Amino acid sequence: MGKDYYKTLGLAKGASEEDIKKAYRKQALKFHPDKNKDPGAEERFKEIAEAYDVLSDPKKREIFDRYGEEGSPGGGGGCGSNGPSFSYSFHGDPHAMFAEFFGGRNPFDNFFVRNEEDMDTEDPFSGYGMGGMGGFGPIGGGGFPRGPPGRGQPMNRKQDPPVIRELPVSLEEVFSGCTKKMKISHKRLGPDRRNIHNEDKILTIQVKKGWKEGTKITFPKEGDETPSNIPADIVFVLKDKPHSVYKRDSSNVVYTAKISLREALCGCSINVPTLDGRTIPLVIRDVINPGTKRRIHGEGLPLPKAPDQRGDLIVDFDIRFPDRISATARETLERVLPA
Repeated sequence: MGKDYYKTLGLAKGASEEDIKKAYRKQALKFHPDKNKDPGAEERFKEIAEAYDVLSDPKKREIFDRYGEEGSPGGGGGCGSNGPSFSYSFHGDPHAMFAEFFGGRNPFDNFFVRNEEDMDTEDPFSGYGMGGMGGFGPIGGGGFPRGPPGRGQPMNRKQDPPVIRELPVSLEEVFSGCTKKMKISHKRLGPDRRNIHNEDKILTIQVKKGWKEGTKITFPKEGDETPSNIPADIVFVLKDKPHSVYKRDSSNVVYTAKISLREALCGCSINVPTLDGRTIPLVIRDVINPGTKRRIHGEGLPLPKAPDQRGDLIVDFDIRFPDRISATARETLERVLPA
């Protein structure tokens, strides 16, 4: 009697693709030998993998639905008195299939990324997982396409999508350049290329002078590794932190000077702070209209492609109008100001 893969997964014939996935997830978690120590759990785990291997593949499932697992006696793919016969043997690794199904993430453990006290205090990660069900190998001679390769067999692996996270930096760090160190924990395969373990690693990011927001720093293949995938690249994307004094405009920085209406009309002298801790006196004798700007050349951020050159420091003005004025002052203003 041939095997009944639907019965193995606790399903009825005609089950949907989603039902098959749910059934495999439930049964595989229940009989995984790392968690289930009952005698026969390992064999049951393999049977569940074989059933899922067949029912999750449309071509295999179609053949199974028509002819069963063994078909008519004799096997070998020939034609007997009862019609075509097909035989199928599962050659995959049920543990690799389990890891592949869960995308390399151990469902009994959590992936985590963290910073230590001597590392950067901003944690750009909130955790990530990779993987997904990959493709199967070529069609075998027994009628069914073969399942996922086992140990020692080649596998058509695909790389997981990049893991992208922001890397917050201050304007001072962009001005001077800095080094960021992040400690991550990613999953790696053991020497047997089957068992998965957590491995800590420090990623060092050299932030160059003048780098613009949106600059990407890529660490190839530092994501989770499983028997069935190529680890994802980890990509950091530079993100400017809000600044209490300046706003960034490409390689320029904008400083807003708050002045009174009197200073705007009569002229003023202000001290403009720079990113490197100096102050530059700026004397203005003209009337400062709303929207007026003054540019101090070469006091902005380094240019990313020519860090020995710098952008400009742009001074914007916030003119403070009085809430009220006296009758005498109003009369004076009406007399001296142009209509």
